[in-house]
Amino acid sequence: MLSTHAQTPFALTMMSCLLAALAESVHAQPGSVVVTRVVEREVNVGHRVVGSVMPIQSSTVGTAVDGRVMEFLVDVGDAVEKEDALAHLRTGTLKIELKAAQAELDLRKEELHELQNGSRPEEISEARARMLAAQAIRKNALSRLTRQEQLVQRKAINPTELDDAKERAEAASQSLLALQAALSRIESGPRAEQIAQGRARVDLQQAQVDLIDDRILKYTIYAPFDGFVTAKHTEVGEWVSNADPIADVIALEQVEILCNVPAEQAVRLQRGRDVRIEFQELPGEVFTGRVEQVVPIADSRTRTFPVNIRLQNRMNEGRPVLMAGMLARAILPTGDRTVMPLVPKDALVLNGSRRYVFIVDPVGDGNLSATVRSVPVTLGVSDAGLVQVEGALKAGDVVVVRGNERLKHGQEVSVSMAAESDTSVAD
Repeated sequence: MLSTHAQTPFALTMMSCLLAALAESVHAQPGSVVVTRVVEREVNVGHRVVGSVMPIQSSTVGTAVDGRVMEFLVDVGDAVEKEDALAHLRTGTLKIELKAAQAELDLRKEELHELQNGSRPEEISEARARMLAAQAIRKNALSRLTRQEQLVQRKAINPTELDDAKERAEAASQSLLALQAALSRIESGPRAEQIAQGRARVDLQQAQVDLIDDRILKYTIYAPFDGFVTAKHTEVGEWVSNADPIADVIALEQVEILCNVPAEQAVRLQRGRDVRIEFQELPGEVFTGRVEQVVPIADSRTRTFPVNIRLQNRMNEGRPVLMAGMLARAILPTGDRTVMPLVPKDALVLNGSRRYVFIVDPVGDGNLSATVRSVPVTLGVSDAGLVQVEGALKAGDVVVVRGNERLKHGQEVSVSMAAESDTSVAD
């Protein structure tokens, strides 16, 4: 029986043979690809200009109030979303004011609620009892007045006593009238005007609470849009005044390529035209943008016109692929019109500085096997989702548009023809 040490070289040799056989078997199996045909049409020859990547939005976010920075929530380079908090200022005093204003608002609401509910049954019963007591007192005073008048007629009492009886009877009558009016008022409840006044007091106090709430909101500084923090202008503990800058934020979901274009090319550009963009830092990718604006005023020194090209950006592990300040080379479709071959952007295979496409022999509809060959190309302008290419290919040649990432020259593949709509390339 062989020892463990003796088995190891033999096992490794057998494993290597098995892997080689498996790899050869996999390579021998045809891959599945989707193809389309090379088209030719008249397009403008491209001219190269240099530009810079600019953010689609840029903002220096400031504070609308005076205060001390209590917390700074972001760092330079952080990604933020719209309405994310960037920093908090101290709000201790304002929160005390808010608590007092809220208590006053609660009081005003209870007062209004009391008015709207009207008088309680106990209050009505109490007012009615007082009125009935006043009614009995008046009745007694009138009865005494009648007796006093009779005694005066018989000259049994002094006339002064009659005057006192009249005064007491009149006072009792007036007291009864007052209590009758009070009972009627309590039974009717508060007047509409009183309720309206109570509601106005509530609204006024609510406005005071909202005002303090709004002031507190201003003590938190928010991101105005989705983007990235590019600068901090203060730190925790520093005092800031109204309109002082807090942080810089830029939006990079889309970017603009700002180019300075000579007049003879600028006059040939139109808004919405496709423009192919190259970046030295990203040689393995093809970017297509669109002319957003041709500014109709030349730079007084260079006599060139600013051109803005809008380009969709994308994120890679939370970081934008295209960053502000990167150098861009735009291929503007401003030259003479010439018939040239074009392919979908997906047909291009980029390997460092090399650009090539995979071509198969002409095939018909349906699925069949074919052999691919790589053809080096140079890229020209972008036009309606297609890219102009120069190389050993012509109109009608069949190029691979899907499944070409891992193909090798001479590899056998299983081919299916793409519908025309499938070969259009989104920018």
